[in-house]
Amino acid sequence: MKIATSTGDFARFLVSDEDRLRALHKAGFRYVDLELYNMDRMTTIYAEGNWQKEVEKLKKLKDELCLTFVQSHAPSGNGTDPIIINEKHEEFFEATVRSIKISAALGIKNVAFHGGMKRDIGKAEWFEQNKVFIDRLIPILEEYDVNLLVENTTKKNLWGIYYPCSGQEILEFINYVNHKNVLACWDTGHANCEGSQYDDIVTLGDKLKAIHYNDNHGNLDEHVIPYLGTLNHDEVINALIDIGYSGYFTLESGNSLVRKKGWPHSRREFEKDDRLATPPLFLQEGLESLMYQTAKYMLEKYGIFEE
Repeated sequence: MKIATSTGDFARFLVSDEDRLRALHKAGFRYVDLELYNMDRMTTIYAEGNWQKEVEKLKKLKDELCLTFVQSHAPSGNGTDPIIINEKHEEFFEATVRSIKISAALGIKNVAFHGGMKRDIGKAEWFEQNKVFIDRLIPILEEYDVNLLVENTTKKNLWGIYYPCSGQEILEFINYVNHKNVLACWDTGHANCEGSQYDDIVTLGDKLKAIHYNDNHGNLDEHVIPYLGTLNHDEVINALIDIGYSGYFTLESGNSLVRKKGWPHSRREFEKDDRLATPPLFLQEGLESLMYQTAKYMLEKYGIFEE
């Protein structure tokens, strides 16, 4: 299994994706997950009219560094309320379409996706409203031959709102949409907040095309490096082996350093001085190398590491 990680690991430290790619390469990574999570704000360089030029720059650099883009993360947003198509809804839709086009241009087959959610609707309504949104994307997915991967979450992020958290629920929704380009991404940190996840992964089986591997302490969606939390790594890797998972071991663990104002943790403020409030780049660079070596160790222990 080949190790990948997200450009989002350096999103708070480096402005451009070019610089982030260089940092990932320096840390040992050769396979990359392109984070487009904030494109729903339509303020990124990829939201501008010359986004193709920016993508061409990324393609040139990834070739120079011998990197491969293997998956991406679609924008955050809310695709519910299909009956009332307002400006914000359409902006999210257009950003998602743009993320699919960008992914295809970079040779990315799989795009992780968070469905919309809102208070006071249950499972049936959630399924119906999110299917309407995804159905609008189907022609784009078919045209560019890209998969949309629905991702699980945790009740710790929901405040009583419904969203699929189990492998069974994700599988039910995929079957409900019933299209070959709509499959699954599994987030190990979200699942760790729910409990054991072996059965969830096995339930997804060949529908599982990508993972977001991250750790936490079971109480918050922290996205920290493996072994900084309580995730049972043997459980997850055995499940991946048992289903014959053929995707990448993609880390999403770039939130290990607590920022001045961050999520899910923030540093307590001190009015007199704040020169140490923001973690420096060199710490993230060191953690990034440690992240790669940790993932390599884990996969080597099971004899499944691939360069």
